[in-house]
Formats: sequence, C-alpha cells, structure tokens
Amino acid sequence: MEYDFKLTIKVRDYECDLQGVVNNSNYQRYMEHTRHEYLESLGENFGAMHEKGIDAFVSRVDIQFKTSLRSGDSCVSCLRLAKEGPKLVFYQDIFRASDGVLSAKGRVETVVVENGKLTRGDYFDELLKTRTNR
Repeated sequence: MEYDFKLTIKVRDYECDLQGVVNNSNYQRYMEHTRHEYLESLGENFGAMHEKGIDAFVSRVDIQFKTSLRSGDSCVSCLRLAKEGPKLVFYQDIFRASDGVLSAKGRVETVVVENGKLTRGDYFDELLKTRTNR
C-alpha cells in the first residue's frame, strides 16, 4: 500500500500494561500524533487552525489490534487519506519497525467545524490539493 505519510515512534515503558505490551489506548494516541505531524508537514497546525475558527474533530475511530508492541520497540505509523463526502478519512497502519509486522490497523473519520458550524469539508479539499502539490 502507498502511504501519504510515515512517522517512526519509539514505545515508552509507561505506555505498557501489566502484560508488558502497549496498552490499546496508546495505539489511538500514536495515530493521532501521526495525523498532527502530517498536518505540520503540510505547513499547518491545529492551534493555528483554531485561531482561524477552523476545528477538525474525530467523528469515528475503528482500530483492529493485530500484534502487540512492547517496551523499547520502534514502530512506523503510516497514513493514507481519502475524502468521503464531507469527511476526511485517515487509513492508518502501525508496523513494528524491526520486522514490518502489522501491529494495528485503523480507520479514523474526521469532520471540520468552521466558526461553530459543520462544513462540507472544503478545508479538506484544500488540504488534499496541498498534498498533491508537494
């Protein structure tokens, strides 16, 4: 699969549970961090967007957990974008860096609210143009 963005992340001890594996909630954090870093790579950030009256919100998250990561592992968090109506959908995969084994697979749907009102996703159209012009 071809991805729009990849980010390497190192697992930290405090992200693991009693079984010694990454707690499931942290995979969602990894995915969110990757989306934020991707936006930064396009020259935008959530703070600046908010100051302009534009807020992106997650409306749905679906994560399938495949192979657990452990403390000290590195992983590669990858994303691919697709526009579906007013939503921007992030297809996100997390692979263990040492062997490329899939750890988690996610689909995250986002919407944009501009000055307090739900939009038809025009901001996402501009974002996708930026992606293709890089």
